Amino acid sequence: MSDTTLHINGQRLWQSLMDLACIGATELGGNCRLALTELDGQGRDLVVGWMEQAGLRVTVDQVGNIFGRREGRNPQLPPVMTGSHIDTQPTGGKFDGCYGVLAGLEIMRTLQERGLETEAPLELAIWTNEEGSRFVPVMMGSGVFAGKFPLQTALDATDMQGKRVGDELQAIGYAGKLPVGGRPVGAYFEAHIEQGPILEAQDKVIGVVTGSLGLRWYDVTVSGMEMHAGPTPMSVRQDALFAATHLMQEVVHIALDHQPHGRGTVGVVQVHPGSRNVIPGRVHFTADLRHQDAATLAEMDQRWRKSCVETGARFGVQVELTDVQHFPPTPFAAPLVQHIREQAQRAGYSHMDIVTGAGHDAVYIADVAPTAMIFVPCKDGISHNEIEDAKPAHLEAGANVLLNAMLQAAGHH
Repeated sequence: MSDTTLHINGQRLWQSLMDLACIGATELGGNCRLALTELDGQGRDLVVGWMEQAGLRVTVDQVGNIFGRREGRNPQLPPVMTGSHIDTQPTGGKFDGCYGVLAGLEIMRTLQERGLETEAPLELAIWTNEEGSRFVPVMMGSGVFAGKFPLQTALDATDMQGKRVGDELQAIGYAGKLPVGGRPVGAYFEAHIEQGPILEAQDKVIGVVTGSLGLRWYDVTVSGMEMHAGPTPMSVRQDALFAATHLMQEVVHIALDHQPHGRGTVGVVQVHPGSRNVIPGRVHFTADLRHQDAATLAEMDQRWRKSCVETGARFGVQVELTDVQHFPPTPFAAPLVQHIREQAQRAGYSHMDIVTGAGHDAVYIADVAPTAMIFVPCKDGISHNEIEDAKPAHLEAGANVLLNAMLQAAGHH
């Protein structure tokens, strides 16, 4: 049988997505299944049931990551893995994360129906708390798996109500026994909606993801002096907000000067004391810089630091810059990226190379295993929103590419 004839059941994939979306459905047609809530537990139970029906042996590790294994002819070989997450944002959509998990499930169902054996074992992973909206750190399950932070850090993380990850895992029945990570993975593929507008704008069905943007997050505090807005002449003011707005503009200018992959965002601004007739004495804001090239991101970082120093001097205010987070750019494994490109071509799907600007479990797994991602378009590029939408035909196409890329990596006759 030639690879080209292998395809998944698109209707069944769509139905699974819709069935999962019934759990934690929101009025606006989206989903709210926050990590480790009772609803997340119900979602996990549903998908685990499906995994077992597809003939997978299911295990759970100590941070609640779920693995469904399909043995290969050679159990000594490291598994070819696919997966994503099923937890959502508070106003999440039906596809973010869920698509990657259920596309993987659909592949296992297809192989089971065809009675096909692979050389290497295959595994489907559901990673815990990818979204990070209830518990920090974000991408928690894959982060512990990849050795980014200790298991205990994850288990001791608490939500706004002070509830612990460890206790919530117990409560929903997913405090597994398996040690987290520390085992070889031969290849890892993750299918995902793009969460941006590029594929749709270029009218391409498959995004061949070559890597992820690097990211630097900062907190900035600009301190001046509060004074009365009326009696204080302009010449003697130490206006923290006036200085801060120059820096906020600079974040965007730095990104604009490094197109097409530069990104610059100020997402949070707090002005103190926040009174109409008082010159702001202190401004706190966040800055987010991204680029796919490490050297360029370092250059952007240097320019940003220099700006902070110069702006402080120019406006007679204090600028305090704190580094919050740094993810280096992650290039994905070239041979796996090539598998995806070849399988898209072979199936006759339009495709283009693309980088991911978002964090995904794949970005962590890339540190411990050869990794690649497949993107499919989403309507208007909208995600992390209840109106998130994707076409059944696109979802089916992405899963077909995933199926054949996994078979190529796992070897089958």
